[in-house]
Amino acid sequence: MMHFMNQLLALRSDRRGVTALEYGLIAAAIIVAISSTVFSLGGSLNSTFASITSAL
Repeated sequence: MMHFMNQLLALRSDRRGVTALEYGLIAAAIIVAISSTVFSLGGSLNSTFASITSAL
């Protein structure tokens, strides 16, 4: 029983999972920012290229 309690205390003080979770949240925020920028610029770029194509 004492071995189980020692393992439980060691698991409680381990912070590696928290760091991995933080990195995952940062990566998700970056992905959302990039994808929203691409989608917002995509429509304007499409219309710009369409006007260039019609002018040619």
